[in-house]
Amino acid sequence: MTTVYDFEARSIDGKPVALENYRGKVLLIVNTASACGFTPQFAGLEKLHESYGPQGLVVLGFPCNQFGAQDAGSDGEIAEFCQRNYGVTFPMMAKIEVNGAQAHPLYQWLAAEAPGLLGSKSIKWNFTKFLVGKDGRVRKRYAPTDTPERLAKDIEAALAA
Repeated sequence: MTTVYDFEARSIDGKPVALENYRGKVLLIVNTASACGFTPQFAGLEKLHESYGPQGLVVLGFPCNQFGAQDAGSDGEIAEFCQRNYGVTFPMMAKIEVNGAQAHPLYQWLAAEAPGLLGSKSIKWNFTKFLVGKDGRVRKRYAPTDTPERLAKDIEAALAA
């Protein structure tokens, strides 16, 4: 059985990150963009990280430039933007693709595990969110319009499980 722990990513500064390192944590995995109408959600994601991080939540941001070319900068520029404008301290990963032939294997798995509306496996836009339980399995998928604040009850339930 595949879990989130079977995947690896690269941190925004280029270092390999085995998601196995987050075993036993609740993960909120989000494809992000720096120039999107939903970009202000970085503030809410950081607040979730600060509020629930001590209880075991890890927010993981994955920049993506596939939707309207809204994250065209380099990984360094993206990291600087997130820190300067939103004080982001949660882990940001290197820019990836979330759809198509070049989609990151993690996102291929996430989309298959928690399809979107009408069973769609593709990611529709920036700031699609996936909540992963302590067991490494996807608990829920959220639309870009679902604000971080609206996820609090589900995060609390996942932390308590």
